[in-house]
Amino acid sequence: MGDNLLLFIKAVIIGIVEGITEFLPISSTGHMIVVGHFIDFTGPFATLFEIVIQLGAILAIVVLYRGKILDSLKHLKPGDSGFQFWGAVAIGFIPFGLAGFFFHDIIETYMMFPVPVAMALVTGGIWMIFAENRFREKSVPTDSLKVTWKQAAVIGLFQCLALVWPGFSRSASTIIGGWIVGLTTVAAAEFSFFLALPTMVIATGYSLIKMDMSLTGFEWLTLSVGFLTAFLVALVVVERFVRYLKQKPMKGFAIYRICFGVFLLVLALFKLL
Repeated sequence: MGDNLLLFIKAVIIGIVEGITEFLPISSTGHMIVVGHFIDFTGPFATLFEIVIQLGAILAIVVLYRGKILDSLKHLKPGDSGFQFWGAVAIGFIPFGLAGFFFHDIIETYMMFPVPVAMALVTGGIWMIFAENRFREKSVPTDSLKVTWKQAAVIGLFQCLALVWPGFSRSASTIIGGWIVGLTTVAAAEFSFFLALPTMVIATGYSLIKMDMSLTGFEWLTLSVGFLTAFLVALVVVERFVRYLKQKPMKGFAIYRICFGVFLLVLALFKLL
């Protein structure tokens, strides 16, 4: 009973971490790896858990943007707005899908550890500050549903940074890509949300098929609670994040990343991580 309760508490903690960090430019994968290390939530079930609860965060996007999504699905004829939008999402996904297919095992073996994650947090934070200062002022107001296929291709290439270097952040890399192709921060962030739909659903499905695990009844319950926790937390966080981006720069997130990354590197230096 004690071990089950402890597992349940750890699952709720990781679910909260996922819900907070999935769509913020601070790396959900990085935070889950680090937090999981500190609370000793590791192993095959922990890996499966972290994959499944990402779908809870994705469901939050579907709920929050259901109006735009449903409207786009009504206009899927070639030349219509929905066709343009989902075409852009598909094009944005392709580089990530190819990179994941060819490099997934290498990344899992060598990069999914606290020190590489810490280095990615610092590097990504510096990149964010540079890119925002260099490109944000040149952005043109754009509806996230009207991202061009060329813009989507560039954003998709940037998204690969988060895959090949866990801790860089999928959200940060796609927003930086959005700035470079001329999108506002809000439009880049929202397109990043939509791009997460196929990216994370397919990546999650692929990982689940490869793992092929059998679970106990309590483990299924734990997965469900983690999924629900990530969903509810992400609902609140995404809405407030978009509101924040309309008023303030991303510099605060970048500074947090750098400080957190340096802190983790110090811990690693003294063999505390």
